[in-house]
Amino acid sequence: MSNVSGQCLCGKVAYRMASEPTRTTVCYCRFCQRATGAAQAILPVFPLADLSLRQGQPDVYTHVSEGSGKEIYLHFCADCGTRLYMTFERWPGFVGLYSGTLDDPSVVRLDGDTAKQIFVSSARPGTVLLAGVPAYWNHATTPAGAPEQAFVLDAPLAVEDLPSHRDRQ
Repeated sequence: MSNVSGQCLCGKVAYRMASEPTRTTVCYCRFCQRATGAAQAILPVFPLADLSLRQGQPDVYTHVSEGSGKEIYLHFCADCGTRLYMTFERWPGFVGLYSGTLDDPSVVRLDGDTAKQIFVSSARPGTVLLAGVPAYWNHATTPAGAPEQAFVLDAPLAVEDLPSHRDRQ
């Protein structure tokens, strides 16, 4: 059994995962900025079948992605408003946890083998991109599912110091 668990701010909704994260996405898109109130979302991803609720039942807000046109389901506590996790029409077998809800945030690894950075094009000025972690100007895949081209930095770098998108093509 995994030691991955978490809860909302007020503790009325709590979850447990039966596995460790398969990967972690660091997303800088405007949707994730708005959904978290932060510069990025850090989302460890798990098989949806491994999610169990220890307590309570979250409400769900459905949002249509501007990029894919697919629905994203935000699961949150109706009492305190904490967003706990996302599920996806596009990837129905997976769940992305909001890392701030984890009881032990150290379960999230941000390395080149298990993580990626997406929507670098939307990162706010002052955001420092991680070295050694694949980064994508937009999503890692096209809406049709084809892989996009990643770049990997040798050292951390502020997003405003990156060459422009046109220079990378």
